[in-house]
Amino acid sequence: MDYLGIDLSCALGSFRHGQFPEKDCLLPLISKLLGYAIVAASTTVKLPQILKILKHRSVRGLSMISFELEVVGYTIALAYCLHKGLPFSAYGELLFLLIQALVLVAIIYYFSQPVSTKTWIRALLYCAVAPTILAGNINPLLFEALYASQHAIFLFARIPQIWANFSNKSTGELSFLTCFMNSGGSMVRVFTSIQENAPKSVLMGSIIGIATNFTILSQIVFYQKPRAGKDKKLQ
Repeated sequence: MDYLGIDLSCALGSFRHGQFPEKDCLLPLISKLLGYAIVAASTTVKLPQILKILKHRSVRGLSMISFELEVVGYTIALAYCLHKGLPFSAYGELLFLLIQALVLVAIIYYFSQPVSTKTWIRALLYCAVAPTILAGNINPLLFEALYASQHAIFLFARIPQIWANFSNKSTGELSFLTCFMNSGGSMVRVFTSIQENAPKSVLMGSIIGIATNFTILSQIVFYQKPRAGKDKKLQ
């Protein structure tokens, strides 16, 4: 019995005989279910950030280059997983995260008028190269090197934002809920990557995601406390 790549026969067979499924049967099932749960949750993970910007009509404290690099990283990661033929439950969230990341960048551009010429050149360059990468129409060795570099891309996508938060002693319009969901998703993805026998490079990406997302999440909590205290005194 197989639904969406989830083999239920092992678990159902055990339950029919009044037994609890063994670890070798249960862990892959949990991994698949968690994988699809992440994919489902990813459809709205950046929505709180988008709504917060639109509500305040401000991108205060947000690093444009961080969000641009995030789009590049998601594009490379999605293309690689498609090329490797991994099950959708192992990478599906990348598709929805990429779409939302593109929307975020467009909104940041809109509220950052006037946009510099360098920014438009970066955007046009991405539009020209991204379709080729997603189609996998590049040399296999270059593809591997490109995917290996996406870990550095995601790392450097977070560093400008982390540094901006530290310098400003504020996280501006960053959404706590979006960062929290990113952190949780990265932690769950480590487990599913191990169970799906994903390449080590995929696992490494999730570990980097945990470290960087948790750092930003900690900054949001830390820098919002003093501000909450000041607001209370003013009242």
